[in-house]
Amino acid sequence: MRKPWANRRLIDGCIRRLKEMGYIDDGRFAESYASHRLSARPVGRARLARELALKKVDRKTIDRALDRVFEETGEDDLIDQAIQKRIRTHGRPADRGDAKRMFDHLARLGFEFDLIIRKLNALRTETTDDE
Repeated sequence: MRKPWANRRLIDGCIRRLKEMGYIDDGRFAESYASHRLSARPVGRARLARELALKKVDRKTIDRALDRVFEETGEDDLIDQAIQKRIRTHGRPADRGDAKRMFDHLARLGFEFDLIIRKLNALRTETTDDE
């Protein structure tokens, strides 16, 4: 919706100046956003990518930011944190239904299918070894 008082040239000049001063930087925003989200709750790369895409950050910027953020904290560590938290609140999966619910939870957090399967298989192996 175009405002009658808005001057396109003035707006473009303001945006250009803000970018020059470093106040508008999609890369810095994406990295900061992803880092903050990971410090609050373990989530996977796919979920962060979706959230940033919803904020209109372009795909290349998202990929670069997530590469840098996940260099510091690997997805393996994050999924382990998510699994341990889930176990504390719901217990270890006792049957296929519990395992499916944990799988669904981890998928909603944005972890990759193969990583979830690998971690749940390892958890099942640990459980059978403990018995």
